[in-house]
Amino acid sequence: MNICIVVGARPNFMKVAPIVRAIGKAKAAGESIGSTLVYAGRADDPTLEGSLFDDLQLARPDVCLGVDCENLNELTGQVMTKFEAYLHSNPADVVIVVDDLASTMAAAIVTKKQGIRLAHLVAGTRSFDIHMPKEINRLVIDGLSDLLFTAGISNNSITNREGAEQSRVYMVGNILIDNLRFYRGLWRRPEIVDQLGLEDGHYVVFTLNRKALMADKDNLRNMMRAMVGAAGNVPIVAPLRERAAEAVREAVGPDTGSLHIVEPLGYLEFGWLTAHAEGIVTDSGNVAEEATFNGIPCITLNSYTEHIETVKVGSNVLVGEDSVRLAETMTDMLAGNWKSCSLPERWDGRTAERIVQILNSSKELGVRSKGEKE
Repeated sequence: MNICIVVGARPNFMKVAPIVRAIGKAKAAGESIGSTLVYAGRADDPTLEGSLFDDLQLARPDVCLGVDCENLNELTGQVMTKFEAYLHSNPADVVIVVDDLASTMAAAIVTKKQGIRLAHLVAGTRSFDIHMPKEINRLVIDGLSDLLFTAGISNNSITNREGAEQSRVYMVGNILIDNLRFYRGLWRRPEIVDQLGLEDGHYVVFTLNRKALMADKDNLRNMMRAMVGAAGNVPIVAPLRERAAEAVREAVGPDTGSLHIVEPLGYLEFGWLTAHAEGIVTDSGNVAEEATFNGIPCITLNSYTEHIETVKVGSNVLVGEDSVRLAETMTDMLAGNWKSCSLPERWDGRTAERIVQILNSSKELGVRSKGEKE
């Protein structure tokens, strides 16, 4: 069985690395299985530093489609054209697409038009805000998919409510946890810890990625000042990429207080930094999931999360884009007034193993793509 795994952006590589490992393990055990890794972007994408692949113990993509544009409609069209050409020359038995990007949706559409089985990781995530482009992507991808791999019961419920047959929906667990369990003993203490004189458990990590949050400069200014004010003398370490760093510097002004904006860290270094923090402030669902796994208090700068388990049983608290709530919640965090948390179901590090087993079983059972002819 030939599996084509499509990745649209840097965070997707963290989610496919465990699958590539599981496929390699199955192949070594004598199973007739293999995979190719296709990246929608450019081979020289500056966000894909060499250390990323070294840290993940993952080979670079077999193919890069080379798509690089800001307009989502243009990006969708380019990915569809180039991925269609790729599949013509490189037939696959199943295509796995990841998350909810425009490139993910484009690859899903092409896969179905080619009559190839389509698997979606992670399926059933919803904001229920149809005005969000990613929400439309999610609806389209899940609607087309033959196999829907979900992270939790709530995601299963969503797919079932929207009409997905139960036989197509599999709660495989959280794929990110496979990585956290695999790499936990490999975390690397970043040099910035000693440079800033940080003490374990006595600093806050801050990350920012959402374009909408950065675009509202007045509110971002209020939120950054609220965060820095609530932190007092507690250091805030912010490993930010260029666009986010510029937005935060403009919002905070020359007096940054305890906020330290630093260069982005490698995967293993960032893992160490967040695992040893007193708390985390982020707009990233992935970072919030990692915080729950590590039992670190986490404040998410959003009014919803696609991974509600991190709020229901995990360490995550949503404050929206409200500077007052942010200051109040951060004060509680640093005072040690935080809820107890536990690990959600199937955060056991075996998600990729389940996915490979299901793919093999679905082939043996003759599960066909909905676009495949009898």
